[in-house]
Amino acid sequence: MVKEHKEVLLRKYEQCRDRDSVSCPKLNISSRTLLLVDGLSDLQQKEHDLMQVGATRGGKRNHLRQLGLAKLLEPLTRVSLPPRVSLTVGVAGIGKTTWVRHFIRQWSQGAICTDVSYVLPFSFCELNSLEKLSAEKLLKMAFPHLTDPSLVLSSSCRTLLILDGLDEFRCTLNFSDAAPCSDPKKEVSIDDLITNIIRGNLLPDVAVWVTSRPGVASLIPGGLVDRVTEIPGFSPKDIQIFLNHHFSERDFANKIWAHLESHKILMVMCYIPCICWIAADTLIYIMQSETEESLPRTCTELYTHFCSMKAEVGEPRGREPVKMEQLHGSNRKLLGNLGRLAFYGLLKRKYTFSEQDLRAYGIDQLLTQSSLGAGVLVREESVIHTTYRFTHLTLQEFLAATFYHISSKRAIFDLFSESTMTWPKFGFQNHFRSAFQHAQQAEDGHLDVFVRFLTGLLCPVALKPLAGLLALGRDDGNQKTWASGFLQGLLVSGGAVVSLRAVNLAYCLQELQHTELLRSVEEDLRLGSLAGKLTRAHCVVLGYLLHVSPECSDQTNLTCSLNYTTVKCLLPQLLYCSHLRLENNSFKDDVMELLGSLLSAKDCHIQKISLAENAISNKGAKALSRALLVNRTLTSLNLRNNNIGSKGAKFLAEALKMNQVLVSINFQNNAIEEEGAQALAEVLQCNRKLVSLNIRKNAVGAGGAKRIADALKTNRTLTKLILCGNQLGDKGTIALAEALTLNHTLLSLQLQSNSISNKGMTALTKALRLNRGLVSLNLRENSIGVEGAKNMARALHENNSLQDLDLTANLLHDEGVQAIAGAIKFNQGLTSLHLQWNFIKSSATKALAHALLSNSTMQLLDLQENSIGNEGVIFLAEALKTNASLRTLCLQGVSAGTNGAIAMAEALTTNQTLQTLDLRGNSVGMEGAKALANALKSNRSLKSMNLQENSLGMDGAIFIATALKGNHQLTYINLQGNGIGESGAKVISDAIRANAPGCVVDI
Repeated sequence: MVKEHKEVLLRKYEQCRDRDSVSCPKLNISSRTLLLVDGLSDLQQKEHDLMQVGATRGGKRNHLRQLGLAKLLEPLTRVSLPPRVSLTVGVAGIGKTTWVRHFIRQWSQGAICTDVSYVLPFSFCELNSLEKLSAEKLLKMAFPHLTDPSLVLSSSCRTLLILDGLDEFRCTLNFSDAAPCSDPKKEVSIDDLITNIIRGNLLPDVAVWVTSRPGVASLIPGGLVDRVTEIPGFSPKDIQIFLNHHFSERDFANKIWAHLESHKILMVMCYIPCICWIAADTLIYIMQSETEESLPRTCTELYTHFCSMKAEVGEPRGREPVKMEQLHGSNRKLLGNLGRLAFYGLLKRKYTFSEQDLRAYGIDQLLTQSSLGAGVLVREESVIHTTYRFTHLTLQEFLAATFYHISSKRAIFDLFSESTMTWPKFGFQNHFRSAFQHAQQAEDGHLDVFVRFLTGLLCPVALKPLAGLLALGRDDGNQKTWASGFLQGLLVSGGAVVSLRAVNLAYCLQELQHTELLRSVEEDLRLGSLAGKLTRAHCVVLGYLLHVSPECSDQTNLTCSLNYTTVKCLLPQLLYCSHLRLENNSFKDDVMELLGSLLSAKDCHIQKISLAENAISNKGAKALSRALLVNRTLTSLNLRNNNIGSKGAKFLAEALKMNQVLVSINFQNNAIEEEGAQALAEVLQCNRKLVSLNIRKNAVGAGGAKRIADALKTNRTLTKLILCGNQLGDKGTIALAEALTLNHTLLSLQLQSNSISNKGMTALTKALRLNRGLVSLNLRENSIGVEGAKNMARALHENNSLQDLDLTANLLHDEGVQAIAGAIKFNQGLTSLHLQWNFIKSSATKALAHALLSNSTMQLLDLQENSIGNEGVIFLAEALKTNASLRTLCLQGVSAGTNGAIAMAEALTTNQTLQTLDLRGNSVGMEGAKALANALKSNRSLKSMNLQENSLGMDGAIFIATALKGNHQLTYINLQGNGIGESGAKVISDAIRANAPGCVVDI
């Protein structure tokens, strides 16, 4: 019986394989995973599918665990039980039914879930036709080949019951009042039957897998569901793969991709595979047509073209050929009736229709087989029932809008009341207002997309493709003008908080192609000039831009833009930003209470937030700490330049002991002092997630450093520690050095400006001989002298893990640098060495140049502001003729002179690895410029050269400009401060741009 059942299912679902193959092998469901979620978010429960996609930009929550389809029914851990009731959610068109069919095919072939004896798939579409029956009768009706239903439903074998498409069920499941039933032979109403199965009263040994759109799925009590998974949509990369697989001919894929990229509203919709098909199919049809029609820029335009395409492709099957005008007539009638069915179905939240429904709305079933009918309606046949549904929910909403658009011009009663008499309602504008009134009152936004399409149909460009199919009449453009004014009036009115209902008004303005306000706010957002301009209407538009603007895709920069009122207004929309920059807004603690509630919300998607340069005190830090106790998305928090103090640091430290998500935190310049450092040290002893900690300029002192050092001895997760400007002195440095002998996971340690002398340096270098983890060490602006440099040299003889060493602005002198140069000859780890401002002269430079002859790892050498003179530069130039590792050489203000520049130019004719050369402030003069210009004609590696303030004069600059005609690789050159003058600067700039259009020039 099991074998026969598998064969029956395989035959049935193999027929659907072609329909389910909407993606290429790289996007095959076998290679994709479900997302394991902890219940449904508020957005999923309360908002329209497209609003969910728009608000989150089609992205997924970043902390979700992936789950392969094969493991759907398996326990998550060795000690947990397999789920009895599994719920899989996804927006309309995401592929829920496709995943179900794929699961059934895989199971029938023995590829997955081999311990399951029977899989019993039902769709709620077919269950809609049933009234009252028992569980056993349902099984016999659907699977007559199963001769012993009681065996299949018993505990003696493992059975999976699949209930696909709860959102299409005509009944609302009532889990509080449904009559209990535990007898599989007892007949009950179909909704009570389903309710009792999910509750476990009926068929308690049968596993249940329910699929649904999120809003309806939320009606199932969370306590009854053991596992919730979500189907991910297409990422931008997936969309590209999909296009390249299906539309590679004649570069169509790249053209479609380019169009989607430039119209983000279409790109976001293509997150849904079904809409991606609709969009790509329509765009390629237009591209292949001989007309000069422009590609659709709005969703309304896209769908009018789609319907037009389906109407033009063919004619009904099963009838004699008809003339074109007859075809247009039948299509016009079909489109009108489909629109009426779609509209009143939408009002009743009805998304599947029976043959009787079609007849009731005057739809000829033969016409449903026409190109137009088959293009917008999907027929589903089963043993139980035959049903119809629109290809996608948005298509139903679009057709509903076309019906309302046409009908509202002649209707005298309220169209929202299908059968009952209402007060007379005359004129299109009254009906348009009525539609928006109903949409604004719908808390779940189920009419949002309908009114977007309704607004879009007022745009003549959008309506043009349907001119032959709709009785449009004359349009003088007045209705569009009136509608834009009406919508902008709605933008201004409303509550203090911008809801998604309000944001939908901006979507409507986009569909209407009335974009002046949208473009203005987007430009201000791009330029960072929103301060003082955020009226309620601007806040609504900004909420919309957070969904679709490329300016907000990677990060949302609201620096210098907000205050308490605007934050409160925008709060619900900020939830879905991934990287939020709120710097320099003068935020005080009251705003922190708001942002704390934002970060505490279950729907929060924020991964990075910067609150630098505000006025946050310990009270604001306390509000943030409460949020960090529950937040599961934030990975980076920047509080630079606030005033949280030691008390605020303590509040946040307590939260960080519990928080297991945050990996980077910046406390720079917050006066946390030793007490705050002690609190953070306690965090480092127990937190296993924090990777980067910045406590620059906090006066933590030697005591605070010692506390942190003690924590580092046991901490194994922190990789970056910034302690610059903290008055550590030698005592604090010695404590950190002791920690480095035990800690090999810290990669970067920054100790700039801490009054470290040779004593502290001696301790650090001893630690470096033992440490094998540290990669970057910053000791800028301390008091390290010759002895300290010699100790570093000894360490570099033994340590090959340190890569970046910064000793800028110390007291190394020639003797100390000569010692380091001696170590560099043999060291094979160091790639970057900063020696700026160290009183170095030509003798030390000679030693460094000699070291470069044998060193093969050094990539950056910084000798700025040292008096090495032209002699020192000549030594370096000679080394560059042999060295093949150095990529960057910084020689600003080293008194290179003309001779040094000529020597460097000679080296550039030979060296083919140096990419950046900084010669600022070296008085190279015209002759030096001439030599460098000649070198550029043959050099193929240099990408950036800075000749600022070098007394080149007009002639020297012209030498450089003409040299760029050659086959060089320069992408940046700086010629500022060379006495060229404004007119000369223009001549030089024009010449460089003509000779090297890819080169950026500062002059």
